[in-house]
Amino acid sequence: MALQGPIPVTFDMVFPHGCYIVGDVEPVKDFDASTNGRFVQTRDKQSGELVWQVSVMDADPTLKAAQKTVSVKLLSPTQPVPPAPMAGLPFTPVEFDQMTATPYVNQAGRLAYSIKVREMHAPRPAGRATTATKDAA
Repeated sequence: MALQGPIPVTFDMVFPHGCYIVGDVEPVKDFDASTNGRFVQTRDKQSGELVWQVSVMDADPTLKAAQKTVSVKLLSPTQPVPPAPMAGLPFTPVEFDQMTATPYVNQAGRLAYSIKVREMHAPRPAGRATTATKDAA
């Protein structure tokens, strides 16, 4: 099969209704390398970049409450900085670029996806296509 490893996706494919940051950007712990009292951050197996994560809430109104919050992994040599909060909104809207989805079977035996991204930024004005969106068309 030609499709192996992470699958390139666009932000609009994963979050067609947008998403909002609901947690802090945190380093992902490498449980195999970390020892008692010594934290080691995970590195991405393909790129070698440090892995960070942030919880986001999917704005899709059809999702059940338990499905709304997902963890997005960010690959970056330094801790990514979320966009500034927007006045009048309880959560900060965010968009991601250079996204991939890796399917896996979770502990409940259900299909799930690990979402990894390279860039995080404030939403672009409507109607402005990103490079990734143009390339996917």
